[in-house]
Amino acid sequence: MIEAYLRANKMFVDYNEPPTERIYSSYLELNLDEVEPSMSGPKRPHDRVPLKEMKSDWHACLDNKVGFKGFAVPKEQQDKVVKFDFHGQPAEMKHGSVVIAAITSCTNTSNPSVMLGAGLVAKKACELGLEVKPWVKTSLAPGSGVVTKYLLQSGLQEYLNQQGFHIVGYGCTTCIGNSGDLDESVSTAITENDVVAAAVLSGNRNFEGRVHPLTRANYLASPPLVVAYALAGTVDIDFEKEPIGFGKDGKEVYFRDIWPSTEEIAQVVQSSVLPDMFKGTYEAITKGNPMWNQLTVPEASLYSWDSKSTYIHEPPYFKDMTMSPPGPSTVKDAYCLLNFGDSITTDHISPAGSIHKDSPAAKYLMERGVDRKDFNSYGSRRGNDEVMARGTFANIRIVNKFLNGEVGPKTIHVPTGEKLSVFDAAMRYKSEGHATIILAGAEYGSGSSRDWAAKGPMLLGVKAVIAKSFERIHRSNLVGMGIIPLCFKAGEDADSLGLTGHERYSIDLPTNLSEIRPGQDVTVTTDNGKSFTCIVRFDTEVELAYFNHGGILPYVIRNLAAAHN
Repeated sequence: MIEAYLRANKMFVDYNEPPTERIYSSYLELNLDEVEPSMSGPKRPHDRVPLKEMKSDWHACLDNKVGFKGFAVPKEQQDKVVKFDFHGQPAEMKHGSVVIAAITSCTNTSNPSVMLGAGLVAKKACELGLEVKPWVKTSLAPGSGVVTKYLLQSGLQEYLNQQGFHIVGYGCTTCIGNSGDLDESVSTAITENDVVAAAVLSGNRNFEGRVHPLTRANYLASPPLVVAYALAGTVDIDFEKEPIGFGKDGKEVYFRDIWPSTEEIAQVVQSSVLPDMFKGTYEAITKGNPMWNQLTVPEASLYSWDSKSTYIHEPPYFKDMTMSPPGPSTVKDAYCLLNFGDSITTDHISPAGSIHKDSPAAKYLMERGVDRKDFNSYGSRRGNDEVMARGTFANIRIVNKFLNGEVGPKTIHVPTGEKLSVFDAAMRYKSEGHATIILAGAEYGSGSSRDWAAKGPMLLGVKAVIAKSFERIHRSNLVGMGIIPLCFKAGEDADSLGLTGHERYSIDLPTNLSEIRPGQDVTVTTDNGKSFTCIVRFDTEVELAYFNHGGILPYVIRNLAAAHN
């Protein structure tokens, strides 16, 4: 079947047939000679750092102004060492110290060669007398129960355990912010001394504020590299020239001493990864969790909402819905809720990680008798719109131009000049009967596409986002929730147009659907006499249909109802 598909699409190359020159729309070339061990970070997955350049890149990040590759740590403070007491044991930390090292389930934790490679690194380290410092929070969360079987079969789990990489579960862990709290002595050392602490994880996302509130530097790495950095205890190291630590005989141990060869890994994979492991694990997949199997299932065909549940709550998307579409909505005299620069990610818009104790979501949960220890994460509570609306723009590292350099999930209520949480400001605008818009720079909505990054703003009353550019899927999701995505004209942005966000905005969009075309120009005017042209980013006729219905959800319901009738 695969061969037939590839042949039909002119993608199958058969070297027994005479070569034919094929024309493609674009060509990518990868020279395998140039592939090298790499990490990515400290704040974005696409900022690749070759392993051999990690130390120099880290020092550049300390020097650079605050940004995706910068922490702006003054030169005289870059080498400061913080001494603290870890449960009666003397400990120390500096900028770049690794406090979280996690082999986590997102990407490659079902890949036997890297998982067994991590086990071999741990084994060699144990044999040489290297140990991970006890204040580094280590964890192992495989992507599949099969991994446990072959780690046990190979005898390597024992060495991972010795280095602190015990199995903690099989789901989303550190990558989505579920690492749990750091030890109090570690947290205090970081916060009181403003240390730029690091996490090294084998996940696929490392946006700001996602992994842990106290790790400002977060690097993505392969599982064996996670173990190596846990042993080194810092990202401020050149593995080629500096020792990782000292062995039991006091001798220097280098990266090359603990790194397994391709042959060693292949040998363990061959002897330890057995087909029956996969068969046995997946055959029993529905029997494996007694708690799940003992859940009572209601007989009714409709879901019965529990008004007391803080996890699942009936969302308001279909309240007051009529059978006929409302038609295109206009935006008149809207206030600006937030004024952003470039690269606002979906993690900034709708964080998935821990719920901060002083946040509107925390207040909501505590009012309903939920203890702080039971807050769980935004990701786990995404079935509750009340929590998620309060968590929208609640990322602790978000930068809003209204706040003049202050970082965090606050904004200015323009009519009063009052500083409020984003949720409280949005609710005040709503209660006053005002629509809101968002101003943004380039790549708005980049990162992992997340439905709540569009649902949340809609629930806050956001009617439009005016940006330099959008991430493709997020733009589409905004349309799906009835929010208008507008792009500034090339070469223009909020700053060049002199927009501060304190204005009121009206968008001159036709009220008749037949007069709106994908990608057409629209005029935006402000109450202080400014006027500029934007491109409306409804990119297809289907998206126009969604907008006409007030979003994809009412569109689907109306179509189902029409088909049923």
